[in-house]
Amino acid sequence: MIEARYLEIDGALGFVEIITPDNQPATEAPTVLCLHTAGQSGVQWRHVASELAGRGYRVIVPDLPGHGRSEPAVDGPVTSIAAFGDWLGKVLDALAVERPFVVGCSIGGKLTLELATRSSRPLAGAIAMAAEAGPGRVNVGGLRRELEDVAGPSRADRTYLGTLASVGHAVPEAKAHLIATMHKREDPEISSSDLIGWGTHDVRDRIAEITCPLRLVAGAQDPWIDAGRVEQSVSALDAARPGLASFTLLEGIGHYPMEEIDDFASVADEWLTELRAAVVLS
Repeated sequence: MIEARYLEIDGALGFVEIITPDNQPATEAPTVLCLHTAGQSGVQWRHVASELAGRGYRVIVPDLPGHGRSEPAVDGPVTSIAAFGDWLGKVLDALAVERPFVVGCSIGGKLTLELATRSSRPLAGAIAMAAEAGPGRVNVGGLRRELEDVAGPSRADRTYLGTLASVGHAVPEAKAHLIATMHKREDPEISSSDLIGWGTHDVRDRIAEITCPLRLVAGAQDPWIDAGRVEQSVSALDAARPGLASFTLLEGIGHYPMEEIDDFASVADEWLTELRAAVVLS
């Protein structure tokens, strides 16, 4: 069953899609929170969410403030990953969700790390894709200047071409063009603000405080991240918390695994099953 809901959070309406399995009560299904990338929306999970529900999960797909069908934040575009984390906490409270699994990509991956290191709200498990524990590589000063002029007619073309450049070579051409076409619907002001958050967010000082089993995932052809740094984060975490974290390198894949990989739901299900079986060592 698919339910679309608007929740009033901090004075604005936030859109959330909830997909529940048909063969079991929603209260018995493990909950998975799926988080989108910069400037995009939950539509990135359109193929995966229902398939995960078919595998027995309750899937929650929010549009962050100002994205997709959610209203803008009252104070304007959000430039803080931590602020997005606060907003998501209120969404989970409104839906009475405790200890979900979280799967996020890009800024959604950074949000996953943010939520996973908050002791006040422990998670069941976390999968952070296309995200480093330290600040993402962007020119924050340039992005702030860009916010002063975001109406240039070439912006959609830049988004389209930039997305193509961020998709892995293993992805068929027609599928890569579809991903890029969907992405160029973004709001330039929102995406630039997101990328400021990407370029300033840093959880390295508290990564060892993670509350749950964690898998970090990197595409081998992702131009936005350094896969070696991501793997180093896992090694550092493993030294402090043995057995808690793992790393997966996806050959031929770029920045958007959930859109690039055929039958990504089966891959995510395998990862989630491993997280569910993991034992958190203190």
